[in-house]
Amino acid sequence: MELSAKQLAQVLKGTVDGDPSAVATSFAKIEHGKPGQLCFFANPKYEQYVYTCKASILLVNKDFEPKDKVVPTLVRVENAYSALAELLKYVANLKKQYRRHRGWGCIRFFSTKLGRKVYLGAHSYVGRRTVVGDFTKIYENVHIAEDVKIGKNCIIYPGVVIYAKTVIGDNVILHANCVIGSDGFGNAPQPDGTWEKIEHLGNVIIGNNVEIGACTTVDRAEMESTIIHDGVKIDNLCQIAHNVEIGENTVMAAETGIAGSTKIGKNCIFAGQVGIVGHLKIADNTTIAAKSGLIGNVRKSGEVLFGTPAIPIKNYMRSYALFKQAGSAEK
Repeated sequence: MELSAKQLAQVLKGTVDGDPSAVATSFAKIEHGKPGQLCFFANPKYEQYVYTCKASILLVNKDFEPKDKVVPTLVRVENAYSALAELLKYVANLKKQYRRHRGWGCIRFFSTKLGRKVYLGAHSYVGRRTVVGDFTKIYENVHIAEDVKIGKNCIIYPGVVIYAKTVIGDNVILHANCVIGSDGFGNAPQPDGTWEKIEHLGNVIIGNNVEIGACTTVDRAEMESTIIHDGVKIDNLCQIAHNVEIGENTVMAAETGIAGSTKIGKNCIFAGQVGIVGHLKIADNTTIAAKSGLIGNVRKSGEVLFGTPAIPIKNYMRSYALFKQAGSAEK
């Protein structure tokens, strides 16, 4: 990567304050910035580092007014944090190699349909009647079963397993060792105390621009489909059970678990280790704080919940104050 301040301003629709020919070849945090690097400043608590940073280029909000001398050339943008995300994506796309490749030992069939410049890593397996869209990259040791549909510009990292009849949209990223379409956890109790497995004959449908983290599992439906809508971002080590539906642009952090048949709205945020029981309905724009356990429906949009069982966070904090008082009284 080698980008000048002038190029950056063009890409990010910003303006240059300083030397437009200043060049950066790598990224760094603002507190570590050195010549030849690009940093960004968006959070006011880091302003002290603006005046000690030695980076060549610094992304800042357009309304930032320095209180002291600044060494880097400033590239002013509408929102420095958003601009950095856009820039990282731009650089990543520059590095992508859209080339047809068939790695050693990869397996595909006559009925498999591969789009233009599809990359198949060594020992990858693509099943019968599976369709893979243009420019999709399938890394080494990936197993894709029969009758799967995968869109364009997807990235499927090593060790991913995709079960039969899964449908995946465009621009989807599946990180290493995630499993899409495995059996849901369904077992019927028998009179003798044993459990009879309930077969799951549905599938998983994943929309466009979805990202699923390493070692996350998404179970297929018992009937019909487990659905992950457009723009959903799921972290590592999450569990999405059978027949769950996740609304557009919802995000969830690591070790979140969603039990079967729960319907989650749009633009929700689940922090780490959230647990949600089955058959619930969760309204749009719900936020659930870390380590919370949800056991009932959320009907009101925009609520912030915390605790186990999860309740509105203001109620929880009032209750917590009483817990502390009770603990102090016992001492």
